[in-house]
Formats: sequence, C-alpha cells, structure tokens
Amino acid sequence: MNALAGRILPQVKTTAAVLWEYGKDWEIEELELDEPREGEVLVRLAASGLCHSDEHVRVGDLPLEALPGIGGHEGAGVVERVGPGVSKVREGDHVVLSFIPACGQCTWCAAGHQNLCDEGAGLTVGLQRDGTARHHVRGHDARLMCLLGTFSPYTVCSENSAIRIDDDLPLDKAALIGCGVTTGWGTAVYGGQVRAGDTVVVLGVGGVGANAVQGARIAGATRILAIDPGEFNREQARRFGATHTFASTKDALEVLPDMTRGRLADKALITVDTATPTIIADAISIVGKLGRVVLTSLAPVASRQVELPMFELTAYEKQVVGCLFGHANPRADVPKLLELYRQGELLLDDLVTRTYTLDQVNDGYADMRAHRNIRGLIRY
Repeated sequence: MNALAGRILPQVKTTAAVLWEYGKDWEIEELELDEPREGEVLVRLAASGLCHSDEHVRVGDLPLEALPGIGGHEGAGVVERVGPGVSKVREGDHVVLSFIPACGQCTWCAAGHQNLCDEGAGLTVGLQRDGTARHHVRGHDARLMCLLGTFSPYTVCSENSAIRIDDDLPLDKAALIGCGVTTGWGTAVYGGQVRAGDTVVVLGVGGVGANAVQGARIAGATRILAIDPGEFNREQARRFGATHTFASTKDALEVLPDMTRGRLADKALITVDTATPTIIADAISIVGKLGRVVLTSLAPVASRQVELPMFELTAYEKQVVGCLFGHANPRADVPKLLELYRQGELLLDDLVTRTYTLDQVNDGYADMRAHRNIRGLIRY
C-alpha cells in the first residue's frame, strides 16, 4: 500500500506563469499546490519547453475552458510524491510528461493509438480527472495547459501523463520529448510514412518542423526540402538534415520538378506555426501522384475555411491526413526517441536555441515570434 495514503501533506508553495486574459502576457504568480490525490503525482520539474501551442492558448486560438490558466505542457522532472493507487511510477522516478495522457485501458490506447487516449478529452478543461483543481492562484482554481502546467517548478498531474525514463538522461533535454520532438518526428515517420529514398517537403521549421526534418532524415529520405520565411529557421533546418531550403512554396516549386524528373515530392509535412486556409492547397501542389500531405499544425478552433484542390485529390489520388502528437504512442515512443538520442541519431542539444528563467517566459515567446529560436527552454 502507498505509504502516503491517508496522510494530509502540506501545500507546496511555488511560482507559475499564469494567463488571466487572452491576448495578454503571462504573469508570474505565487502558486499553491495541493497534495496529489488518487492516481496523481507531484513532479519537481527540471525544465519546460516553450511550445507554440501555449502561444495558441495565450492569444485565444485554443482557449481553456476558463481562466486563470497555467501554461506549459513540455516538461520533465522527478516524482516527489505519489497519491493513493499510483502504480505506473514511484517517488524518485525520472519522468517525461506526455502532453496527452496514456491510460492504457481505453479503446484507443488498447488499439495502439495512445495519442487519442480518451483522457485527452480533458486537455482544454484543464482540471484533474475528478473535475477539481490542485493548483490555486490568488484564491482562484487554476486550469492547466494539457493537464500539466509545466510553467512552474512543481506540478500535480495524473500518473497517466508521466512516462518513466532512465535516471542518467539529462532532464532538460528529455523535456523536449514531451511534445515537440515526438510530434515532429512522428509526423514524418508515422503520419507521413516516410521511407528510404523519398523526397519530403517540410513546411515550417520551428520546434515541431525541425523534428519533422529529423524524422525524415532518420527514416532515410533522400531529399528533404525545408520551407520557412525566416532565414534563421532555414539555417537551422540544415543542421537537422534538410538538403535544400526555401523561403516559400513558390520558390521550391521552381526547382522541385527538375530535382525529381517531374514527379514532385512524395510527402509534404505541414508544421507551420498556425494553419491557414491556403496551407493545404500549397502542400497538395508540391506532392505528385499518390503524394501524402500530413497536417500537424493547429488552426484556431473556430476556423472552418480551407482551400482544397479537389480535382488533384481525385485525379492524382493525393491524400491529406490529420496528425495529432505525431500518431505516437508515448509509453513506447518516448523511450525509443531517447535511445535514438543516446546513439547520436536524434539531435536534442542542438534544438535548444536559448534558455530562460521562468520570469523570462514572455521574452522567450517574443524570440519565437521573431524567428530567433527553434526551441526556447525554461530551466528551473
């Protein structure tokens, strides 16, 4: 039996980056954390990535059910306490926090689609499984980005969000596996089904797109074309495996037919910061017959407009596939990716352009918007 069961533990007092109003900056606030309850764990975080999805929340494109909300969903750390009934991790375990929980028992998990776990339905609700909060700011219950809230040195979350990893792995690098790395790598390997010899186009080279480039490289793509308007992002794309870089789809289309003897690309991976109505049309134009377009980028939740060249879909049997969390199974793929990192195949150290303290979170996002970083990282 859990030794902590039935014990009332003191609240943890710490700080967090909190959103009070959409469109405003994150504010650093004192945070009071309750002890973990049934099936929950308290995690002391080592680092949190600055993912663009939190920017979607900040501007209101991906709103939480209510505010205040604590940002952050890409983290790793050490389990400090476990609540009653916890069986997947123990105190002292090193863990990566998966931005989508993986219960292992729902229909989707059982079928090998942990990225679609039923518990993911609560991501925008931001409360614990019992519908209550463990995080309190200025007397208010705080909602959590992706049920995690990693913009704080401590958080309480479901054990289903905690993936145990080996103790010798650097936690600040492992944090990136919780979202951006797995999403990008899986976009290429699982969503795009990239194979040896393929020509792959990656549209958007940020924290997800850089890893889509890595996934395509590891899968054996012969040509990897990275498209991004930011010169810095294009330079970085080559570090991760891009063979060619372009500022626009139009520029890429001027040379792609000659590269491929008129066949165009096999796969196009959409990893731009925000999906627009024209992005799918751009991607479809760059793939050839039987070409596969993978849409990983998020659009505002209310967006319903899209340009779709329907004749090309039918006449050339092109495909458009939605891709959440890279189609990944985090309990299998997080350890797999960290092993690729050990072997030097997956680059994690190079992903972190700049590190920040928690009170510099808004500076980190300003750098992201200005194309000055691939992935910013908060270190605690």
